[in-house]
Amino acid sequence: MTPDTTDTGTVTVRVLRGAYRDSVALMRVSRTVAALDGVRSALVAMATELNLELLADMGGAAPDGVGPNDLLVAVCAEAAEVRASALRRADDELAAMAAGAASGGSTGEDRPRTVRTAAGHTARGGRPATVALVAVPGPYAAAEAFDALEAGLDVLVFSDNVPVEHEIALKDAAARLGRLVMGPDCGTAVVGGAGLGFANAVRPGPVGVVAASGTGAQQLMCLLDAAGVGISHCLGVGGRDLSAAVAGRSTRQALRMLDADPATERIVLVSKPPAPEVAAAIEAECAALATPVHPVLLGASGRDIGAAAAEVLAALGRPAPDWPRWSPERPPAPRPGGALRGLFCGGTLADEAMLLASASLGPIASNIPLRPGDPAWTLPADLRTDGHLVVDFGDDTLTAGRPHPMIDPAVRDERVAAELADPRCGVLLLDVVCGHGAHPDPAAGVAAALHAAHAAGYAPPVVVSLCGTADDPQGTARQAEALASAGAEVFLCNAEAARRAVELLGSG
Repeated sequence: MTPDTTDTGTVTVRVLRGAYRDSVALMRVSRTVAALDGVRSALVAMATELNLELLADMGGAAPDGVGPNDLLVAVCAEAAEVRASALRRADDELAAMAAGAASGGSTGEDRPRTVRTAAGHTARGGRPATVALVAVPGPYAAAEAFDALEAGLDVLVFSDNVPVEHEIALKDAAARLGRLVMGPDCGTAVVGGAGLGFANAVRPGPVGVVAASGTGAQQLMCLLDAAGVGISHCLGVGGRDLSAAVAGRSTRQALRMLDADPATERIVLVSKPPAPEVAAAIEAECAALATPVHPVLLGASGRDIGAAAAEVLAALGRPAPDWPRWSPERPPAPRPGGALRGLFCGGTLADEAMLLASASLGPIASNIPLRPGDPAWTLPADLRTDGHLVVDFGDDTLTAGRPHPMIDPAVRDERVAAELADPRCGVLLLDVVCGHGAHPDPAAGVAAALHAAHAAGYAPPVVVSLCGTADDPQGTARQAEALASAGAEVFLCNAEAARRAVELLGSG
């Protein structure tokens, strides 16, 4: 196809009409192009309303009639030759994506164009599909997910920013069809040993997980893996599933599926803070199952994820280990009178840290407040305050139109550098998440900012919650050592990291 190309000063925009591509893959292309020498910014994305606004913010403009089924490629750079080179690189990356998509054995004539026809192709090949993964812009995800359900598949909706009414309709349809909807905004699942979304490399074993959280599930699985215990399945249900509106629709179905699985000896239910009435109903349902269930409903169960992992290990007759930690040679002294600054990629890890720290520190302001509507617990729109704060950079409001920080931590890394230089920061607490789908070197930006702060002679203590396993592609031990050599204290257990941050503030 011939692209439409427009130039507006320092921005060149190309539009490929009707050229749909996966949003997560396009984020990676954007990051690759934006990193080229001389490029100020780049946008490779479908022409949704939000992405057209991002294009306008760059100083670019799309031709008339462009819509969400068209592909934008925009580059901002002073030199025309730099823009031309960057566009060629984008073309190469998109061509590689297309070649990879075509390498599955289908010819151009019979390549499936819908989830339903793709399911039919796998059935004819003798290995019928059982799960569909949907990763399209949120407003369009329900249509693809309905297609998957009607094709007889369970479905994982990776997409975020899906309207809640779409979620309820999907889950009601799944209940009628005897299927499971994982998500929307389901970042993590492990089904029959296959990781989907952001998934760590964990061993097979007797523990099943139902998770209304992504990094909460990852934290639990990583702690169990460190103790030598594996996972049968991890079924994510989406962070809103235990809200009052959704009322645990997928949680109930996932619990029943694991209860019927002979390979699952114990079930752990992990959730962000749930609606109280939904938590009570789900706990009653857990008690009625034949398989023992360990609920970890943050804020309701009174337990943290590390304590739940130890409880499961004890039930299996395995002693809980001392969770791994790494210490720097010379940790910096606490800053007297400083505030806790938590900068997280994982929402559940942020929630758990706030629950533990606020018991000692009092109100902690956040963009995912523990007490919504209370100004003492709620960050303003600029995400800044003089006191204690925790920011979840993976919240839907901060990922619209940009990569999740576990894929591209650049925005969070910029804030790390700013907090290290802020004299009001007494202790910096953050997470680094490894696993398939995450950034190939998530510790690098944090370590670079720490080295720069130490070189300037001005850095508070830094405590890192590192979520990963020995077999993760990033090399969890290498990540820990890079962070410790830069001056951070590193903990595999997020709860221990939060307690250490509070301890350091107290000693300051």
